[in-house]
Amino acid sequence: MTISTLTLNDGNQVPWMAFGTGTSLRQKNAQNPVENAIANGFTHIDGAQMYENEESLGVAIRASGTPRSALFVTTKLDRLQPDQTAKTSLQVSLKKLGLEYIDLYLVHVPGHHAGRLKEVWKMMEECKRERLAKSIGVSNFEVAHLQEILEGAEFPPSVNQIEIHPYVWKSLQPVMALHKEHGIITSSYGGLSPLFRAPGGPLDPVIEKIRARLESTRGQPVSISQVLNKWLQQYGILVVTTSSKAGRMREYLDTPKVPELTAEEIQSIENAGAQRYHKFLVLSD
Repeated sequence: MTISTLTLNDGNQVPWMAFGTGTSLRQKNAQNPVENAIANGFTHIDGAQMYENEESLGVAIRASGTPRSALFVTTKLDRLQPDQTAKTSLQVSLKKLGLEYIDLYLVHVPGHHAGRLKEVWKMMEECKRERLAKSIGVSNFEVAHLQEILEGAEFPPSVNQIEIHPYVWKSLQPVMALHKEHGIITSSYGGLSPLFRAPGGPLDPVIEKIRARLESTRGQPVSISQVLNKWLQQYGILVVTTSSKAGRMREYLDTPKVPELTAEEIQSIENAGAQRYHKFLVLSD
C-alpha cells in the first residue's frame, strides 16, 4: 500500500498519516504495536521524548526490516534540563532510537519553554542545518507562540501538530490561517475523539448519515472513523492516529480510497461541531 504524501515548506515529503506512540503507549513498550503498524502499511511513526518509549520504538524499526529510507520518523522535544539544548536532547533521542537522523523534530509544548521560545527555535534550526533533523516544527502552538518564533526565523516551522476535530474546529481558525500564510502543514491528533471519547454528541448522527452515503457510493464498507479521517484529509491535514488492532490500522490507511465528501457534507460536519466546544487534551505547563 502506497501512502500519499504532503509537501512541507522546506520541500521535504511527509506521509499524510502517522502511527502515534503516545496516549495508550506512553511509558510502555511500543515495540509490538509499532512493528504491527509497519507490517500493516504505516511508514510514518510519531514518537516523543515525553512518551518515554523511544528505545522500544527504535527496536521496532530495526526488527521490521524496513529500510530507514522507507520510513518517516518524528520525535518531539520535551522540557529542557538546565545543561541541555534542543541539539543535545535530540542526540540522546537518536541514540535511544538507533538512528542517525530524525525526519521531523517538533517542539512539543510551548509552555515548557516560556520566555525562551525564540532561543529554543534557534536551537531547532541548528539541528536542521546539521541534518540531525530533516525538518523541524512545533506542537500545541497557538497564534502568539508561532508569532514569537516566526519573527527572525531562518526556517519557519514545517508542521504544527495540534488537537483537531469538529468540536474544536471553529476555535482553530486563527491558528490555521497563520499556518496557511507561512506554508505550515497542520497536523492533527485526537481526530477521532468525538466519536469514541464523547459519543452521543451532535456530531454522531451527521457522521452516520455521511457514512451511509459514502458506503452506498463506494459499494464497500465505510466506517465512521473513515468519515472523520476523510474530512481531515480533504483539508490537507497530517493525521496522527493509533490502534492496537491490525484491521483498524488498515481501515485508517484505506481512507484515501473512500469517496470524497461533498461541500455540503463538510459544512454539516462543521456546523454540528460548532454546537459544542470540547477539548480532550489539556496540557499543563
